[in-house]
Amino acid sequence: MKIVRAMAGGVLLLIVLAALCPSAITGVPYDRQFRDHPNAPMSRQFPLGTDDLGRDRLSRLLYGTRVSLLAAPMAALVSTLLAALVGGLAGYAGGWCDRLAGTVIDLMLSLPWLFLLITVRAILPLNVPPLVSLVVTFGLIGLLGWPSAARVVRAGCRALRGSDMVLQAEACGVAGRRILFKHVLPNVRPVLVAKFWVSIPVYILAEANLGLLGLGVADPLPSWGNLLRQLESGLNHDPGAWAPLVLIVIVVGCLQIARPAEAAAR
Repeated sequence: MKIVRAMAGGVLLLIVLAALCPSAITGVPYDRQFRDHPNAPMSRQFPLGTDDLGRDRLSRLLYGTRVSLLAAPMAALVSTLLAALVGGLAGYAGGWCDRLAGTVIDLMLSLPWLFLLITVRAILPLNVPPLVSLVVTFGLIGLLGWPSAARVVRAGCRALRGSDMVLQAEACGVAGRRILFKHVLPNVRPVLVAKFWVSIPVYILAEANLGLLGLGVADPLPSWGNLLRQLESGLNHDPGAWAPLVLIVIVVGCLQIARPAEAAAR
């Protein structure tokens, strides 16, 4: 299993390096249009062909991979921090704060997460600059993805509230904020680590779903979501159009295999 995990980590590392240095593989900008070569098949000049606007698919795939692989962990970090803050504060404070947080968490979990995300994103303006659409898309994913982990963190912190460690710290006059951040939350760190690693592939797929619906990252900035829209008109496409889907499957699979043992045990 360690060998398989190492191989998956190596594949992920190669993909990340290629995404971080796309100019080392292709010098073509992702938004350059070759107007004489729309829908060109795979060739030496265009290894994955071109799209309807004559843009090089390989270049767009590399830059889109960079966008998705950098933004999804940032969204996962936001949701993990929110889960730690809301769940930790509710579980440690108790009382009305715990009841209010529990009600909000249950309400959020009762709603279909993906449909809620689609609804909120559809309400916002669609004609925004590409960079703003990137921040809005992954920002919403991060802001709406915290309740499941917050419930587990809340339960863990509530159990630790009456522990000897916390009682001794309170008896020594340690401030409640310091107890929460220095003694209680570190003991639920495995839950937060698992939440972070599990969220990354989930958020990659969430952005892909939004992109297929035209609610994700806006053109001309590429992402895996809007690259997959090339497949929505049918199946008779050049094989290069399937590259984003294949890459998503590889990355999500490798993330599941290569995640740390601490997160895999959860």
